[in-house]
Amino acid sequence: MPNKNTICVWYDKGAREAAEFYASVFPDSQVTAVHRAPGDYPDGHEGDELTVEFTVCGVPCLGLNGGPQFPQTEAFSFQIMTEDQEETDRYWNAIVGNGGAESACGWCKDKWGVNWQITPRTLTEALAAGGDEAKRAFAVMMDMQKIDVAAIDAARRGD
Repeated sequence: MPNKNTICVWYDKGAREAAEFYASVFPDSQVTAVHRAPGDYPDGHEGDELTVEFTVCGVPCLGLNGGPQFPQTEAFSFQIMTEDQEETDRYWNAIVGNGGAESACGWCKDKWGVNWQITPRTLTEALAAGGDEAKRAFAVMMDMQKIDVAAIDAARRGD
């Protein structure tokens, strides 16, 4: 039975390539199906790859090769929780190093324009703690691109 809720991600083209990349980078991720268009559509032809079913860290997704009309924006992103600097670096470097781009505060963009937040657990915990701890961690984060776990931990302690 299909999932009741699936995230649909619009791609200009390259949904399968993107899904295969995500499956190679993130645990509990895979491409589960590729569907071809049963007829011509505005940006494609019968037989073209139209949709790709995949999961990212266990979250079901559908990639749609819909054309250039609706480019990705930061209004949608995948947020990936990391446990340490090594995991943060691995995901960040995979996305940015595969034709992506760095942004601010733990955000980066893959080569298909999809936005990612590579977020160490310590940052989320600091913000959830509130008060001075959250203010210090937030202030340090605002000057970062990729999150520096040691700097966030130091800010949490007030160092």
